[in-house]
Amino acid sequence: MADSVELPSRLAILPFRNKVLLPGAIIRIRCTSPTSVKLVEQELWQREEKGLIGILPVRDAAAESKLLGPTASQGADSLDQNSKVHGGSSDSQTKNQNDVVHWHNRGVAARALHLSRGVEKPSGRVTYIVVLEGLCRFSVQELSTRGTYHTAKISSLEMTKTEMEQVEHDPDFIMLSRQFKATAVELISVLEQKQSTGGRTKVLLETVPVHKLADIFVASFEISFEEQLSMLDSVDAKERLSKATELVDRHLQSIRVAEKITQKVEGQLSKSQKEFLLRQQMKAIKEELGDNDDEEDDLAALERKMQSAGMPQNTWKLALRELRRLKKMQPQQPGYSSSRAYLELLSDLPWQKTSKEHELDLRAAQERLDNDHYGLVKVKQRIIEYLAVRKLKPDARGPVLCFVGPPGVGKTSLASSIAAALDRKFVRISLGGVKDEADIRGHRRTYIGSMPGRLIDGLKKVAVCNPVMLLDEIDKTGSDVRGDPASALLEVLDPEQNKTFNDHYLNVPFDLSKVIFVATANRAQPIPPPLLDRMEVIELPGYTPEEKLKIATRHLIPRVLDQHGLSSEFLQIPKAMVQLVIQRYTREAGVRSLERNLAALARAAAVRVAEQEVVPLSKGVEGLTTPLLENRLVDSAEVEMEVIPMGVNNRDISNTFRITSPLVVDEAMVEKVLGPPKFDGRETAERVVTPGISVGLVWTTFGGEVQFVEASTMAGKGELHLTGQLGDVIKESAQIALTWVRARAADLKLASAEGINLLEGRDIHIHFPAGAVPKDGPSAGVTLVTALVSLFSQRKVRSDTAMTGEMTLRGLVLPVGGIKDKILAAHRYGIKRVILPERNLKDLVEVPPSVLANLEILLAKRMEDVLEQAFDSGSPWRQHSKL
Repeated sequence: MADSVELPSRLAILPFRNKVLLPGAIIRIRCTSPTSVKLVEQELWQREEKGLIGILPVRDAAAESKLLGPTASQGADSLDQNSKVHGGSSDSQTKNQNDVVHWHNRGVAARALHLSRGVEKPSGRVTYIVVLEGLCRFSVQELSTRGTYHTAKISSLEMTKTEMEQVEHDPDFIMLSRQFKATAVELISVLEQKQSTGGRTKVLLETVPVHKLADIFVASFEISFEEQLSMLDSVDAKERLSKATELVDRHLQSIRVAEKITQKVEGQLSKSQKEFLLRQQMKAIKEELGDNDDEEDDLAALERKMQSAGMPQNTWKLALRELRRLKKMQPQQPGYSSSRAYLELLSDLPWQKTSKEHELDLRAAQERLDNDHYGLVKVKQRIIEYLAVRKLKPDARGPVLCFVGPPGVGKTSLASSIAAALDRKFVRISLGGVKDEADIRGHRRTYIGSMPGRLIDGLKKVAVCNPVMLLDEIDKTGSDVRGDPASALLEVLDPEQNKTFNDHYLNVPFDLSKVIFVATANRAQPIPPPLLDRMEVIELPGYTPEEKLKIATRHLIPRVLDQHGLSSEFLQIPKAMVQLVIQRYTREAGVRSLERNLAALARAAAVRVAEQEVVPLSKGVEGLTTPLLENRLVDSAEVEMEVIPMGVNNRDISNTFRITSPLVVDEAMVEKVLGPPKFDGRETAERVVTPGISVGLVWTTFGGEVQFVEASTMAGKGELHLTGQLGDVIKESAQIALTWVRARAADLKLASAEGINLLEGRDIHIHFPAGAVPKDGPSAGVTLVTALVSLFSQRKVRSDTAMTGEMTLRGLVLPVGGIKDKILAAHRYGIKRVILPERNLKDLVEVPPSVLANLEILLAKRMEDVLEQAFDSGSPWRQHSKL
């Protein structure tokens, strides 16, 4: 490196944004902006000898408050052409409205060590990569523009030889030099220990003048833009050395702090290793002395717990092997906690622990079931049968009962009643929305966060191996990429397989055969057939209005009053009003909606009671003033004042208000609280006012429903239109019905002669209201035929008659399901006559006699029988019908 550089009077200026190049430093920049590209091209690329350019630090106004600037490659950029610096003072102009630029008045002349030219694709823009070496400082006298880039009139700030010699003899400078060199040598030796790259740096220390070394050292540190500028401005050699010594020393201290932290961490690691060895020695000493550590006590307690768990032999061997492995592990090791949790689960599981079997009293069990649930005779009978079998054969395998029925009929509560009747513990597992097979079988222990399945977890909670386990909403399990929970239940519910149920987490067989499984579902259809085959399906159809009235009186009203802080002294709901709510406000199979309506009445009563309630007056107060008393009595006629003596002293009196008579719900209150009635008995009569409308009975997950079928005709091409969100089966039923009617047109006297096309020049449209409810199934066949015959013959169907049944193309009426629900629905709607398939006669046994007493049941073997009963004056065409 040359001692002095001959600087020209003018230099091309390359601005460095928020960064400084110091003398002796080498930097690589990429020029992409048109200004910097032009400068490099004219001042460096096109000159044969190596040219000089000036690097001038520039600071954005936005970055003025920041201490750290961007990297060097972001430094070079163009500036405003009108920005000038006069007399070494910095002036700032704007590039645009938002970009204010501050020029520094001192810079560094730089020489290009290497140039390379590139072309960007596809834009074709020229870029330069320049390697620059900082040479010496200069001061800017005047800044002007040449074409697109800036040039500056400059003066060198470097010392002359004589000045340099003068400074070198200065004792302060000599002392600063020694101090700087000592710090620099220390830094190099520290870095040498970390990396073996100190040789060249030591050579520099011996050959390069100290004031230049200061720049070179500082340039290699990560320091702030402010500190870089301060170093650039240090023209005086002593000042420069002083600053450089401070920065080198700071860098040295930061390295030492980092080393100290590293040593501390390493020391801690070796400390834990030392602790491990000492613990092992202590363990050996304690074993010799016969003492035990806390951790040892803990593991010994776990071992004792495992011994008392009564595990089968194979499971015990596996548990012992796992325990031996655990004893060898340190609590800090990763697998320790999962292994410990596994052994604790094994010791907590009820391998042999059962509920104490009491002598079964069938009468007491019957009474308990009757107290908990009204009706449900068939279900209760089945439970009593099971108890009788248990009494005669205690080790009998438990059947898997599956209660299928609409919401709100008491399926879930019935399962807890079974547990109470058997005097067993009860555990409920909700399967609604479960899509992961691991919820049933558990995760394998190789996974982080693995857990046993819900069944094993439930057994752990109840701590007996013979509870009543309710699998709630078994029809609502789904399947996706994580497996099929319904298929996983096949093993659980099969008495041949569940003796050795294998949970993935446990990985040892567990006997589930002593568990009594009870499942609930709204519909049997979504349950896979193999799973359904393992269960005994008991259907719980809806309740009749009479049953609902009894349930409301016995169970719902006391519960609702209790929940709202009321009693029969405050509120009474007469039977007539309950009947009104049942008939006019609820048409459901269960009793949930009924309970909600009763709760609404209770809330209205609670407001009245709370308004009337007055806190008793304190002792020593004579009473209320007369006007206030009169006002209270005027406001509410049900309130009176009663003076109760509190003691011998006449002054100890308290005025209390009490309700003289309870609030009795009447029709006006029902309508005020619940709104106008939602249903009435005239609906069917009002809707069956024209020919082409018939009344069918359908089954839904919420129980039976009445379904109207409307048929209409219009000019067209003989097409059949079907609406009402229908499934494929019901659409096919409509096609069969139309075909049958057209084939029998002459026999039914719908056409004057054989061969006449009923659909000549007209279309048929059949609609199933309500249009938003999806409908499917075959049981609307007879209803469709009746609607079509009514339409073509222009005769009205009887409004008091409803029907159900599947129909064949030959006119046979086939049996359908859900008869009890459908008949109850007809009864709720006030229908008097029901047409059923003849083969459904056996299903009438399930229908309560009180309902059958109010209905006329008409059985049909063929379609002609249905038509005979569906119209007012019978069927005049019956004698003409052909088989």
